[in-house]
Amino acid sequence: MKTLDYIPTGKLQRAGKLVSTGVKIGGNYIKYVGEKITNPEEAKQNFDQNNAEDIYDGLKSLKGSALKVAQMLSMEKNMLPAAYVDKFSLAQFSVPPLSGPLVRKTFKRYLGNYPEDIFDQFTAESVNAASIGQVHKATLDGKKLAVKIQYPGVANSISSDLTLVKPVATRLFNLKGKDSEKYFKEVEGKLLEETDYTLELKQSREITDACSMIPNLKFPNYYEDLSCDKILTMDWMEGVHLSEYTSDLKDLDQARVVGQTLWDFYMYQMHVLKRVHADPHPGNFLIDEKGSLIAIDFGCIKNVPEDFYTPYFELATKEAMADRDFFVEKITALEILRADDSDEDSAYITQLFHELLGVLTFPFHNETFDFSDELFWNKVAHMSERLSQDEKLRKLNGNRGSKHFLYINRTFFGLYNLLHDLKAEIVVNNYKKFI
Repeated sequence: MKTLDYIPTGKLQRAGKLVSTGVKIGGNYIKYVGEKITNPEEAKQNFDQNNAEDIYDGLKSLKGSALKVAQMLSMEKNMLPAAYVDKFSLAQFSVPPLSGPLVRKTFKRYLGNYPEDIFDQFTAESVNAASIGQVHKATLDGKKLAVKIQYPGVANSISSDLTLVKPVATRLFNLKGKDSEKYFKEVEGKLLEETDYTLELKQSREITDACSMIPNLKFPNYYEDLSCDKILTMDWMEGVHLSEYTSDLKDLDQARVVGQTLWDFYMYQMHVLKRVHADPHPGNFLIDEKGSLIAIDFGCIKNVPEDFYTPYFELATKEAMADRDFFVEKITALEILRADDSDEDSAYITQLFHELLGVLTFPFHNETFDFSDELFWNKVAHMSERLSQDEKLRKLNGNRGSKHFLYINRTFFGLYNLLHDLKAEIVVNNYKKFI
């Protein structure tokens, strides 16, 4: 794979790259207009495919928060056309890495020495390159290590990147008014945290210590003396990415154990720790040869405040869905209903979210739940399609829901997708045995 000797870090440089990508998209549209006359269905597929490739090619050279947004969107399988999901999913662990000289320069700047002076062995070619950093193999005193190196300029470009992305996100999610800024601030804050590897090391140790008693779950050890805010060193863990594991499931019984482990890990974090690994994409999990689940990245941890947690999970019961007044009270507390809604709009939003939450909370209404149930997934897909095409909803103010929904919903959608890929049937309250 081609390596990068330079990453644009200035606002004008990064904006220029996005503008050139926009020009390519404009050309794709002109081509689409001509093709759709003779074959509209194939023309739309080609249009999506060409756009996805051009957008991804533009973002991968920028890395950082621009590419992270693509990674986040790749998890929204029911929101984007398949071409975008397939292409953007490469942002999880397959983008052009930094060149050897740039890696050495980064080590010298932040740890005071070149990697070959710190480790017994250091593989110059990265084994995994994603949106914010890339991973190299190393050995020291007989230990196999994974060394994550952050791309230069990532932290400094987050604010300007989000400014460039904001107009697209505003249209995509129908955001209006000044109060939409709270959502962008939430994303900006989390992205800044992900660029602080000293914080990640601290969070990694806290979560792994708290969840170490969950069976079939493994974590690497982290090495503070070989780490800093831009470099993070941990044990090298042997295994295959979860996406590779699920692409060719050979042992469904083992996969169900993995799925139960994943569910218990997330439910324990959510309900007991009130802080959760909010980046559940396949690149953050490995499966070893014995079928153990390995969690390897804790850069994105979402704290769940009590005033959000309580109404959010009070809605995840059959009783709440059956009690209309109680339901209205809770969605008001969660900022889904607004004080300036008309009676007509309030009734419409209440009915819409009653249907939506009825689908999304359904797994919690049972003692066990089978995530391979295609009827459930068809309902999820139908609701997503309805939301994306609902003209009345788009005319309403789109700033609905607490800012905490961004990462909590992302966590649950990501978790549901992983469990679906694992064809897992889980025991819903199994996590309580570890309390």
